[in-house]
This record gives sequence, C-alpha cells and structure tokens, in this order.
Amino acid sequence: MNFNSKNPFLSNKRFSSNAVSKAEEVHQAQIIDYNQEMSVSGTINKTAILFLILCGAAMVTWWMAFNGINIMLPAIGGAVVGLILVVISAFKPHLSPYLAPGYALFEGLFIGGISAIFEAMYPGIVINAVGATLVTFLVCLGLYKFRIVKVTEQFKSVVVAATLAIATYYLISWLVSMFTSFTPVHHGNSMMSIGISVFVIIIAALNLFLDFDQIEKGVQQRMPKFMEWYGAMGLMVTLVWLYIEFLRLLSKLSSKD
Repeated sequence: MNFNSKNPFLSNKRFSSNAVSKAEEVHQAQIIDYNQEMSVSGTINKTAILFLILCGAAMVTWWMAFNGINIMLPAIGGAVVGLILVVISAFKPHLSPYLAPGYALFEGLFIGGISAIFEAMYPGIVINAVGATLVTFLVCLGLYKFRIVKVTEQFKSVVVAATLAIATYYLISWLVSMFTSFTPVHHGNSMMSIGISVFVIIIAALNLFLDFDQIEKGVQQRMPKFMEWYGAMGLMVTLVWLYIEFLRLLSKLSSKD
C-alpha cells in the first residue's frame, strides 16, 4: 500500500512576499483545504463504516445458511468480487470511496458464509475467532501507539517478504491440489499444519503494524481525503485475513479433540 502521491495540492510550496510583483506578476498558488486532508479520526470513522457494512452483509449469508438456503454462490461470488475490488483500489486509490464499501459488502457475504460453515462443524468457533481477532488487533494497536514496536524499513521488508511468500505458497498449493491428488501440508490437523497456521497468524498480525504506520504516514504527509477510505480498506483486508486464519487454526485444534 503506497501513500506516495503526485497530487498538486500536496506539494511543498509556500507563499512569499515577492509572489506578486509591481507588474502584477502572478505565480501559481497552492491552496490546501484542511477539511479535505486525510486524518486519523476520519480513517477510524471510515473503518467503522466498513466494519458495519461487512457485518451486515455477513448476517445475510449467515441467516441463509441456517435457514437451509444454499450460500455457495453469494459466498464464493463475494470473495471473488471483493478480491477484484481490492486489486482495482491498489491501482486506483482515488476510487476508494466507492470501492471500499463495495469490498466490505461482498467480503461480508463471503465471511458470513464461511463462518456459518465452520460454526456448523464446530459450534462456538466463530465467537472464539472473533474474540481472538479483536484481542490481537487491540494488542497490536497498543504496541504501536506506545512505540513498543517500531515500524522500520527492515521490519517492513521482512513482513512484506513473508506475506508474499505465504500468498505464493497458498496459490501454488491450491493450483497443484486442483489437478493432482496432492494434499498441502497446511491441511489437516497435524502439528506441522497447526504450526503453519500459527506462523501465518503472526505474519497477519504484523501486517497490522504496517497498516497503522501507513495510515499515520498518510496523515503526516497530508494525503487527500479519499486516502481515509484507502487506509480503512487496507486495515479491513488484514483483519479479514486474520479472522479467517484464526478460524482455520481453531478448527484444526477442535478436530484433534
């Protein structure tokens, strides 16, 4: 997620007493409306809005699942559309005010569906996964706020590299398992599989620090207002990933009982 911007309103230019000469020479002036700048409070509000939209959509597929309605189409469709919206937003951040709510809506359909499936298999797992995700978020936020964990360039490089490695592994495992009888090592409830889930959760949690840092840097750099939606969307993507990984881990632990 890159907050670098070429927006002309963000350039570092100042007014000077020589800006207008006696010949009424006029230089270009950069006017900044502080109400149109990214803020921490604005990003928090946008995140809350996205969270409510996601929960509302999740309740729909959750209700459908427990009332005997097939949820595969809205769940899978929601995941696909949500991914597409994230990719578009990565290349078109200025569209985030429209793409972010759409992402929350469609991803909510997916989250509600997959949560209902896990809940049917392991009663009580959803509330535990939600609680674990919330606690992890609050702990990471506290560690970042009090600068116990500092986001350095080396920290970013390690987390990004690990995240890309996980994504590559998941993609290759999925493709291979589709066309062969190969069972990925992270499937099942073996100690190796559980260990992988724990590792992935740690990396997902570390991504929260990157999200916090990028939001803070965006505010400091006085990014335009639409970046609040962009930052909130990035945070929601990480939280959704973290929640799903907690579901997977808890389901593995439950299946061993």
